[in-house]
Amino acid sequence: MTSTETVLITGCSDGGIGSALAIIFQKRGFHVFATARNPSKMKSLDGLSNVTLLALDVVKSDDIKAAVEAVTKHTGGTLNYLVSNAGRNHFMPILDEDLDRVRDLFEINFYGPIALTQAFAPLLIKAKGMAVYITSISGYVHVPYMGTYAASKRSLEIVAETLRLELAPLGVDVLEVVTGAVKTLGQTYFGDLKLPAGSLYKSIEDTFVSRAQGNDQVPRMDTMEYGTAVVDSIMNRTTGRFWYGNNAEMVKMSTTATSVPQSAMDAGFAMGTGLDALAK
Repeated sequence: MTSTETVLITGCSDGGIGSALAIIFQKRGFHVFATARNPSKMKSLDGLSNVTLLALDVVKSDDIKAAVEAVTKHTGGTLNYLVSNAGRNHFMPILDEDLDRVRDLFEINFYGPIALTQAFAPLLIKAKGMAVYITSISGYVHVPYMGTYAASKRSLEIVAETLRLELAPLGVDVLEVVTGAVKTLGQTYFGDLKLPAGSLYKSIEDTFVSRAQGNDQVPRMDTMEYGTAVVDSIMNRTTGRFWYGNNAEMVKMSTTATSVPQSAMDAGFAMGTGLDALAK
């Protein structure tokens, strides 16, 4: 059993947001339970003091149960912070979606964090802790080819907003980090991406693939800079939405604080996607 504050973070593979958060929390004296589907991909965390590496696939109930047991054994049944960061990036026109893949996407990005929250709720309640969800500015805009991904992240945020009210009487705070552009390995997932045969967008496939691979001219914030601000926000017990990452403030202002004409929004988000060429 430990008196040190504890945090469990999902999706801590090297080069990503979860790994950066784990390093920052560890440096600030927390005991970190860093998780990933494959622990061998957490090499940057292996061997750090006060870091426990756990195998955790958020769609596998046995993995979640084992993680709860591991944390309970270490802490005596409390957890101060639960950070749901694990997620899958996805890029595909709506008309070309394989619905089974969309269901898998929602299992990881939406149902998984809910299952994790349910499982760890008793530990968070005992600690008067905090549940944190890493969401995305994509849930507030309509970027071509990212519709189903954006839907999964926005859906999670709606659940988190409701949880904030439902967990408040139990002493647990809730924070959503609405994340802008951050440098991660997310774009490397699309090395072999292609459109299905017969796609109506086949003529602009090169542009489609290039954008999925991050060639969209969008500057991305350094992962450690992003992680430091997020950890600050968590430690300050910020609740509700915390917008951070490149373009996060712009999206916040254009979608929540001002009324930008729909035609202007559409033109901006379609620019450079190849859709203008398709129309011609």
